[in-house]
Amino acid sequence: MLNAVVTWLMKKRGHQRDLFLQFPFEVQSDVLTMLLAKSEETEFGIRHHFSDIKSKDDFRKQVPLQDYDTLKSFIDCHRKGEQNVLWPSPIKWFAKSSGTTSDRSKFIPVSQEALEDCHFKGGKDMLSIYCQNYPETQLFSGKGLSVGGSHRVDEFRQDAYYGDLSAVLLQNLPFWAEFYRTPKLEVALMDEWESKIEEMVRVTITQDITNIQGVPSWTLVLLQRVLEVSGKETILEVWPNLEVFFHGAVSFIPYRKQFEKVIGGRGIHYMETYNASEGFFALQDNPELDDLLLMLDYGIYYEFISMDEWDNVEPKTLLLEEVELGHNYALVISTNAGLWRYCIGDTVMFTSLKPHRIRITGRTKHFINAFGEEIIIDNAEQALKVACEKSDAEIRDYTAGPLYLDGKAKGRHDWFIEFSKAPSDLDYFVETLDTALKSINSDYEAKRYRDMVLERPMVSSLPNGTFYNWLKSKGKLGGQHKVPRLANNRQYLDEILAVMN
Repeated sequence: MLNAVVTWLMKKRGHQRDLFLQFPFEVQSDVLTMLLAKSEETEFGIRHHFSDIKSKDDFRKQVPLQDYDTLKSFIDCHRKGEQNVLWPSPIKWFAKSSGTTSDRSKFIPVSQEALEDCHFKGGKDMLSIYCQNYPETQLFSGKGLSVGGSHRVDEFRQDAYYGDLSAVLLQNLPFWAEFYRTPKLEVALMDEWESKIEEMVRVTITQDITNIQGVPSWTLVLLQRVLEVSGKETILEVWPNLEVFFHGAVSFIPYRKQFEKVIGGRGIHYMETYNASEGFFALQDNPELDDLLLMLDYGIYYEFISMDEWDNVEPKTLLLEEVELGHNYALVISTNAGLWRYCIGDTVMFTSLKPHRIRITGRTKHFINAFGEEIIIDNAEQALKVACEKSDAEIRDYTAGPLYLDGKAKGRHDWFIEFSKAPSDLDYFVETLDTALKSINSDYEAKRYRDMVLERPMVSSLPNGTFYNWLKSKGKLGGQHKVPRLANNRQYLDEILAVMN
């Protein structure tokens, strides 16, 4: 009975989504108007004359593009207890994420509006769309397993807190949500990752788990430990009513086969979400497609920078009504937590304009362009998928970077890959990877022509656990931490070699 009632409530949200599906540009205009009206008396709003802004073009002209470094002084004021700086309502929570060149960590402000109207609304939509796609679901007859991070009191003051986004959300969930999720907060928010894994396994192994939410890499670690402790062959033997894994933060492509093998049996459903520290942006509304519906009524106003413009001193931004299919764009957001024209660092590509669907293609800083080849994460994921399918291999984790050779010698790309199932012929895997990259990326193909600029890539098969040990050495186990896929230098490669040695 309870499952039927909750499912019915979730379906009702579908009528509200229809509004932004039919009138996307008008909804985005309303979002910008709301954001400016609420914030015109903040320190940032006064400084940039929000009260004088009458149009989207005015907004682009009067407010410069921002990144974390340019907003840091304002964010630090909020962390110290000052209010009405970037956003009018009190800021007591900060989502901690990986840092910039000038800071080890970023602390993204999370307002009450961002919690309620963005992150939690996104979670409700995730469940609503899932119920709509699978009307016979028994999702709410058991518990949802959350694989999240940890948090602790911010050192600036005793009433402000920071932690992984997942931990911030868990700490702020309404009390009734505790009846439907597991493990309890005292376990879910444990700081030490390896101890937390053991406790999570102990607590959940006998529970009725119907759904799991988490980052694929760390969720896989948990599931493998569940099998070790239980002595079972598949997860469905442990949790027979498990029906869906809600995942995000990293591409699911390298992990899907591993999950299918670990889950076993009839298999389960998979649903991708795009929920970052800065906001909940998109989710997979059609299980038959691998793209994500851009959510336009979460209190976030969107702009986009073509990556062709990225290196310009003043890159031009495009509005939602100006984007085109098949172009790689850097994402720019203005949010209901006071991030104004903020370059988040992610890149996306539109796969549909009616409705607006996107695919996450990578990061503005995570790419390889040492020789003009412009390899982005999306290229890498597609090529690795082809190489794995043709050589019957499975990848657990990977990273790649350039090798600059001296004198007249050519450069190349070095790939460090940890296989869960190694190819029987590594040379064939490399050849297939190289060929796939050429077919996907014409710039790479041009640089590889007759080995004139780039030699064939080199792939090193790493021992099991290498990436885990590397992240552990950096204090980055669990939560939002993940292996960086591409870099335009050898920093990650050299660090991994040092750990191996």
